Amino acid sequence: MYMDFKSLLRKLSFTAFLLFYTSALFAQLTRVTGVVTDGGSKKNETMPYVSVGFAGTTIGAPTNSAGRYSITTDKPVKQIKASFVGYKDAFINIKPGISQVVNIRLMPVETELTEVKVKAAKKQKYRNKGNPAVELIRQVIAHRDLNRPEAYNYVEYKEYDKMMFSIANLSDKIANKKFLQKYKFVLENRDSTTVPGKSLLPLYLDEKLSQYYYRKNPEKERTVILGTRTVDYGGSIDKEGITELFKYMYAKVDIYDNSINLMTNNFLSPIANGGPTFYKYFITDTVTTDNGQKLVELSFTPRNLQDMLFEGKIYITLDSNYAVQRAKLGINKNINLNFVKSMGITLEFEQNPDGRYHLSKSTNLADFGVNKNKNGGLFGIRTLVYKNYAVNKPRPDTAYKKGVEDAVVSNEVSHRSELFWQQNRLDTLTTAEAKVYKNIDSLSHMKSFQRTLDIATFLLAGYKSFNWFEVGPSNAFYSFNPIEGLKLRLGGRTTPELSKRYYFETYAAYGFKDEKWKGFLSATYSLNDKSIYKFPQNYIRASFNRDTKIPGAQLRFVQQDNFLLSFKRGENDKYLYNDLYKFDYVHEYENHFSYTLSLNKLTQSPAGSLYFTNNAGRINNLTTAEASLNLRYAPNEQFYQGKIYRVPIPSKYPVISFDYTKGFKDIVGGSYNYQTVHARIDRRTYLSQLGYADAFIEGGKIFGQVPYPLLNIFHANQTYAYDLYSYNLMNFLEFVSDRYVAVNIDQHFMGFFFNKIPLFKKLKWREVASFKAIYGQLSNDNNPNLHPDLYQFPVRSDGTPITYSLGKTPYIEGSIGVENIFKFIRIDLVKRFNYLDHPDVSQFGVRARVKLDF
Repeated sequence: MYMDFKSLLRKLSFTAFLLFYTSALFAQLTRVTGVVTDGGSKKNETMPYVSVGFAGTTIGAPTNSAGRYSITTDKPVKQIKASFVGYKDAFINIKPGISQVVNIRLMPVETELTEVKVKAAKKQKYRNKGNPAVELIRQVIAHRDLNRPEAYNYVEYKEYDKMMFSIANLSDKIANKKFLQKYKFVLENRDSTTVPGKSLLPLYLDEKLSQYYYRKNPEKERTVILGTRTVDYGGSIDKEGITELFKYMYAKVDIYDNSINLMTNNFLSPIANGGPTFYKYFITDTVTTDNGQKLVELSFTPRNLQDMLFEGKIYITLDSNYAVQRAKLGINKNINLNFVKSMGITLEFEQNPDGRYHLSKSTNLADFGVNKNKNGGLFGIRTLVYKNYAVNKPRPDTAYKKGVEDAVVSNEVSHRSELFWQQNRLDTLTTAEAKVYKNIDSLSHMKSFQRTLDIATFLLAGYKSFNWFEVGPSNAFYSFNPIEGLKLRLGGRTTPELSKRYYFETYAAYGFKDEKWKGFLSATYSLNDKSIYKFPQNYIRASFNRDTKIPGAQLRFVQQDNFLLSFKRGENDKYLYNDLYKFDYVHEYENHFSYTLSLNKLTQSPAGSLYFTNNAGRINNLTTAEASLNLRYAPNEQFYQGKIYRVPIPSKYPVISFDYTKGFKDIVGGSYNYQTVHARIDRRTYLSQLGYADAFIEGGKIFGQVPYPLLNIFHANQTYAYDLYSYNLMNFLEFVSDRYVAVNIDQHFMGFFFNKIPLFKKLKWREVASFKAIYGQLSNDNNPNLHPDLYQFPVRSDGTPITYSLGKTPYIEGSIGVENIFKFIRIDLVKRFNYLDHPDVSQFGVRARVKLDF
């Protein structure tokens, strides 16, 4: 039997439409519209964001910016209810089933009460649905892009940036100690007016005045630095690095951003897209400004008090802009934030001629201390003032084009006169702040203070200065390993006191087991008459290094001879003696692009149980001659310059590097012709309330036939410390390849999950997880099984392999862990997922890492 399904479907659809239409006709719809006015105002002013709904139901809506409302229901209702903080609830009878207009006058609550009755009220559960405060914040979010400066075609303004760091509430007992009397001129310079209840002793002050230009199409921005001024404690302290570090902690606060980075952590803005998921909002007041404009005071608090969230108030304009006109942001005392006792941010906005607002002043205060219950500690204040704000005022193209002078602060700009600052400073200095420059200059020239600074430098950085020469680093004076046994090392380097052009560095070391001397010597010449440790670097260097090395070991920001790295797991007796002659030319540009040209001659000799052998027998050493080019681009990179390394300050910007190396045969003893390429991208990604992830992806390839010491030997770690950049359950020399791709992700959740668990919440621990994978292959050209004239992979005495090539399966390891234990310890449980049949490998391991963070 044949059935016409299309005809049946049309009939069913028509029937369903009739049923729906009929039900809609007979439904009793009640629609109420109207205006809510202020009964306590003589002008009967309209009231925005009043909650209006049908009594006894959850159906309702807030009034708009003009005080109008409209609500509809098909339920049997008889009353509507209007409510607003500070006003009496209004109940008005209505006629069900029809459309009607009901205007409402709300009367303010009387301030004088003749009788007070206290009753236990049933606690109402907070929810977003039907909440006028949430409806208001959603309007602010929807208009966020409109209220940013980038909404204009052109923007320009002057910016004054002041960063001050102080000791708070220094005890008089300490200040009056006899040995501190010579520093009395510094200790008595107190400020007790800026922050109520705080006696601030300023020790650091930095000022910067700049002019900012922005153009929307094509988008360009430029900042011209007009003047800078910073206290100077002398050469032992990198004042530029300290400034960048402080300003990284006290980053500029843009409330219109989704996330605000402060104290090295990511805070969610109260007007972020996901704000209603993590915050509770309450309309707590209406405020009238001096010019008669009404604002809504919106209070907010975190749903979870341990999360990286603010609490405070924002004041929102009652016009079509829904702009933030003022903001007060703070943190809850239970927040999972280390060493910060309190923090407060005040944002002030001024009105443009078109009625929109721009940020005019930002003040960020933070109180630091190891013990949050004690009154003393450190106190920092960053103040930003914006003046001469102009919008939609086009300038010539040259105003928006960045030049060399924008990136590097000239000597003139960094040494502006006192008169310049008096005439151009957009804010005022307190009496105590005004004395800081002179006080610190006098302090830095005192011999007793210089000796104290030298001791502190030696303890913290490991170097002891003797004017033009400094000895160190101290953590490498003593170490040990199976090849050298006890190893003593002593070295140092010249300082700019000798010359700003010429630098020399050296060390000598002796192993008492192998009875061999090792050493290093380098000579560096600065081409730009600046310290070779300062950005931008531009120098040439020649060096010679004779020392031991573990194949495949990689250390970043750590000395190879660090005493703590002497402790290793498993078998660790495969070393190389290296003689390295090297010539480098390093050139950095102001836009943070750099290149390095290198010429190397390296002779590697096996030591311990490591050996070089092929079908012709044992080989004593391997010599290579190389020329290499490294390209690196790190936009907006900032760093702190330490004594040994300059440490990058993390940011959202990627770091891209590319390396090319050419090996030459029969040139200065080189044994092989080959080429290698390597590329890598590093980036930190901020994930709002989920913390942040540090990740990199890299790949490399070798062209030509080479023995295994010249292959990619994957970076293994056999210490008990967790290494971010190595494979923590891989053995030294375990894997080699001539082409590979690797990915590494280190995720910090910053307590997002633990903050919901009572015990962990109290301990303020934080979750971490990592994933590392490497996929590589060894071509037939470099397989010693196919080419006996190549060096054979090393094996143990019983013939079991030590070194392998990766197969079709990538090497994978991952970890889960806890950080912030005692505020500075991280412990990971590491799992190795494959290649578990290799000898002396573990599926699991526990690794620790010291990390001090906020």
